[in-house]
Amino acid sequence: MAKRVLVVDDEEWVVELVRRYLVSAGFAVVSAADGPSALARFQEEPPDLVILDWMLPGLDGPGVAARIRERSGVPIIFLTARTEEADRVKGLEIGADDYVTKPFSARELEARVRAVLRRAEVGHGRARALEVGGLRVDRDQREAWADGCLLDLTPMEFDLLSLLLENPGRVFTRLELLEALRGATDETFERAIDSHVKRLRQKIESDSKSPRHLVTVFGVGYKLTREGEA
Repeated sequence: MAKRVLVVDDEEWVVELVRRYLVSAGFAVVSAADGPSALARFQEEPPDLVILDWMLPGLDGPGVAARIRERSGVPIIFLTARTEEADRVKGLEIGADDYVTKPFSARELEARVRAVLRRAEVGHGRARALEVGGLRVDRDQREAWADGCLLDLTPMEFDLLSLLLENPGRVFTRLELLEALRGATDETFERAIDSHVKRLRQKIESDSKSPRHLVTVFGVGYKLTREGEA
């Protein structure tokens, strides 16, 4: 069955261009022209991936992405003319999987869509529940706990914790974390990892200044300690 892509943009020519190219590449495409319509279409015809413009009538792209992330981990690609560093970091923090700027190559967009979907498929094959040293995640419910207490995590924090729980003891560089989580290699996103780690520590550690779970390996990156490891 063809993968379904929801394309959300208030410029009709953009929607039509993306639709034609993706349909010819074997995808099924549905569309919406504003934020509220995008959420309604998402509910009516759940897609395998969302291509989302940043500036939309009714509810902007980040608002739509945040609403989607409340109920689903479906991959999201922002398609936008906004190139400011702060916007790109904001998109990543909301939980976007990729960021394509206008003007764009339809061929490149198709390649990004296929790459994001491949990463999502790999994720489906992973263990759905993970637990190490009092930390636990349930990927199906997108819920996490520390010592039995339910955590209030952002999408990026949840994905970061899941990745680390899946690889206890492994040291990740900042770049490796970003490539694994979002397929991103941009320096802007790489620098953003530190802020995600800091906020995650505040939620999972009894003392974030002296962490016992998520520790820094100086000069390299970060790791999650194995259960019982000092």
